Amino acid sequence: MRTATVRRTTSETDISLSLHLDGDGESDVKTGVGFFDHMLTHIARHGLLSLTVSATGDTYIDDHHTVEDVGIALGQALRDAVGDKRGIARYGDATVPMDETLVLCALDFSGRGAFYTDLQFPDTRIGPTFASELVA
Repeated sequence: MRTATVRRTTSETDISLSLHLDGDGESDVKTGVGFFDHMLTHIARHGLLSLTVSATGDTYIDDHHTVEDVGIALGQALRDAVGDKRGIARYGDATVPMDETLVLCALDFSGRGAFYTDLQFPDTRIGPTFASELVA
């Protein structure tokens, strides 16, 4: 069963995250950061993953620590859930039109960390509160 549970506690955040790769798209996401919850829910729904996230953080300062630490926990859970990667294609890509956005994503699941983006945001905020710098 390709599942993992991660607990991450720092001086800024306390996170519990469960991931089931062969899920049904259901999620229960509560990070205290509305737009981030929305995006994580979409990842679960469209990826047919089951995802549970409970996070508390110092969002009274800003959302950075919560978004960063949930991202770290999600990465750890994904790594743990795939195990030895047997049966998983190393490379994949997708082009997805959603709302007013077109995204091209190519992944190499080799385990070497790298991230490249060419995102351009017309504003410093997505919605009323989410800092666009937290996306990339």
